[in-house]
Amino acid sequence: MKIDFFKVILNKRFPLEISRGVRSNSENLFVRIEENGMVGWGESAPGESEGASSVDEVKSLLDRFVKTGIKGNTISSLYDRSREMGIAPCAYVAIDTALWDLKAKKAGLPLYNLLGFPKPFVPTSVTLGINSPEVIKERIPIIMEGKSIKSLKIKLGSPKGIEADMEMFEQVLESTKNFKVSLRVDANGGWNVTDAIKMMKWLSKNDVDYVEQPLEEGKEADLKYIFKNRALPIYVDESCRFSDDIFSYYNYVDGVNMKLMKCGGITEALRIIDTAKSLKLKTMIGCMSESSVAIAAAASISGVINHIDLDSHYNLNPDPSEGVEMIDGITTPKYIPGHGAILKSEFYA
Repeated sequence: MKIDFFKVILNKRFPLEISRGVRSNSENLFVRIEENGMVGWGESAPGESEGASSVDEVKSLLDRFVKTGIKGNTISSLYDRSREMGIAPCAYVAIDTALWDLKAKKAGLPLYNLLGFPKPFVPTSVTLGINSPEVIKERIPIIMEGKSIKSLKIKLGSPKGIEADMEMFEQVLESTKNFKVSLRVDANGGWNVTDAIKMMKWLSKNDVDYVEQPLEEGKEADLKYIFKNRALPIYVDESCRFSDDIFSYYNYVDGVNMKLMKCGGITEALRIIDTAKSLKLKTMIGCMSESSVAIAAAASISGVINHIDLDSHYNLNPDPSEGVEMIDGITTPKYIPGHGAILKSEFYA
């Protein structure tokens, strides 16, 4: 088994601003695992909040993990070992998804078929970051042009307060009135209890589907104050990293959002899905600053998920990977063995 690492800078078409700051580009680490002439691809998007803030830190962690031995172990046992070793999930995800890609290729099946899942069929949201009304007015037609987008996820939780959120959202309503799109809101923990209740009531009058992460991570105990008599369904994102997290707040949310970079890969994402279903919760899958490699891996499990937010690769200029595209609003992996995506050779040759 041969393992190679490649550092690649991802440039965004539009900078993305959320409640915690702005990102215009990132450097990701790609993993290529080759065995018996077959290759599996994985990707890490480093993040300080995810335990590894740079590709150098990610590579150091993965070098340490690889030295413990991979060949001859199950994917599940390797994932559990990574947790025991304290390997950051946003680092280990590259190994986990590459191994799943390789396993599906050995079986000659698309990964979603190997997992017994249907092909993705739920359209993805496309994210619109926090911006001034003037920028929103200009940007929405550009984002919508030539694409089959069915829904937009609007980032709120502005550091300027809920008045700024309302002003921005009113422009979103105006700018989307000629497009047939549904609207969702992600506050990224930018509200307190009082503001969350007020905003959810206000947004419910404007045909919003749901609100994601209304309260800051670490404030899960306060979810009970906004859950009763809630005006909109509540999903948690930053508050849901691993399947075990869900038991502490499941009575006060409608659903959970998993991200491969948060949980460490497909292995734990499958556990999150099972846990959520056992607790009668709905599911969502999202992404961070990722190319088509990580997006394709996530899309491979999206056929059993209620809401999809797999759109970061649409905002890259260019996407260094290929293997997933929007078809009638749906982020769809190629129908080939594996998760369907590869890093383009010009980015590592």
